[in-house]
Amino acid sequence: MQLLDCNPEVDSLRHLLEAGASVNAPPDPCEQSPVHLAAGGGLACFLLWQLQAGADLNQQDVFGEAPLHKAAKVGSLECLSLLVASDAQIDLCNKNGQTAEDLAWSCGFPECAKFLTTIKCMQTVKSNEQSSRDHCVPVLRQKRSFGSVENTNGKRKC
Repeated sequence: MQLLDCNPEVDSLRHLLEAGASVNAPPDPCEQSPVHLAAGGGLACFLLWQLQAGADLNQQDVFGEAPLHKAAKVGSLECLSLLVASDAQIDLCNKNGQTAEDLAWSCGFPECAKFLTTIKCMQTVKSNEQSSRDHCVPVLRQKRSFGSVENTNGKRKC
């Protein structure tokens, strides 16, 4: 727990964990859960622990920000990677209409923004491929007989 003594968000997380807070319970007036605090503090190890404990990785606080937004704002590529690998919704918008990608750009973290852009593009391609597979109609082909053909009088030719 001594690693958690570096900033106020982390100090809040330490108190929550020591008190046995639920991973999805909003602990403060801003409705930031422990997973928000871990992502916002760039603490990938605690974020992973929260996710393994069943934290809602898309839970939004009073600002409409999910943990992905928090990680993008602090430029934590490691936390972003964990959240994306856990299927976080990358297209969630906060109350200002910003995605995590938007926040990464505006906060000066281009490597995080490019990562999220790449993930979004990959998800779009995958979604389009799935959509086109779902809309394909199988073509029914007529069976062909190779080897013998019936004559008009009912006898087979070889």
